[in-house]
Amino acid sequence: MRYKKPITLLVILIALLATIASLTGILSSGGSGSYHYQSIRGETVKIYGKGLYRHMSAEVAPQGIAQDYVTLCLGIPLLIFAIIWARKGSLKGRLLLTGIVGYFLVTYLFYTVMGMYNLLFMAYVLLMGASFYAFMLLLFSFDRDEVKLSFRPANPVRWTGGFLIFISLSIAMLWLSIVIPPLIDGTVIPVQVEHYTTLIVQGLDLGILLPAGFISGTLFLKKQTIGYLLAPVYLVFLSLLMTALTAKVIAMYTLGYNVIPVILIIPSFNLFTLVAAYNILKAIKHEP
Repeated sequence: MRYKKPITLLVILIALLATIASLTGILSSGGSGSYHYQSIRGETVKIYGKGLYRHMSAEVAPQGIAQDYVTLCLGIPLLIFAIIWARKGSLKGRLLLTGIVGYFLVTYLFYTVMGMYNLLFMAYVLLMGASFYAFMLLLFSFDRDEVKLSFRPANPVRWTGGFLIFISLSIAMLWLSIVIPPLIDGTVIPVQVEHYTTLIVQGLDLGILLPAGFISGTLFLKKQTIGYLLAPVYLVFLSLLMTALTAKVIAMYTLGYNVIPVILIIPSFNLFTLVAAYNILKAIKHEP
């Protein structure tokens, strides 16, 4: 594996900082409890009021804690497993590692730009930076022709590429159903903005992450060389992210929030994504 040493050092840093950040999010409990706050737009928002996410809304903070559990119990162990596997020269291990690092990059990008400022701000910045550079080094470490030649001729190109296009468009439509109606009726600001500056998750998804999934699926469907690299990486990343989203939906359900229809949609997408990620890695016929 090219760039083995810097990638390994960055992954160790990510694992250590993410352990601290996720444990702090889960275990912290200071604060006076929930209260109501009037936003700059005149909307009354219920604030969580305790722990690391005390200044987040009562709807968003539990989602952050749910994702911390996924990061701690699944993301970090998989990250450690993948770096050990990748260091042995495994192509599957490198693809798995790249997708997992992509999950940490996106997770702590969101924590940095959306989380209300707290004592872990610099940890989020370091995690975002370390994940970004590890992700870029990993992408540059591949021989794209070698990746394509490593796949079996009968790998599920149509199913996998079509699924990536479908899920990217589906989630885009879900987010647009939040953004577009207020623009039509003149209220402009969706209620989901709450006391935050803007719809950060929806904005980054619509502008960067969902187009990346659509493009990866299209390139893979057309059997372009780079598609054989991007599609498995994106599916591994999406598998972890969808698992975190499922955990968030479950957390909201347990707190009594209305999660119809997402409680049906997100776990279903999660299951199909896991199957697609497994199948595309299984389709690699040999290890260099």
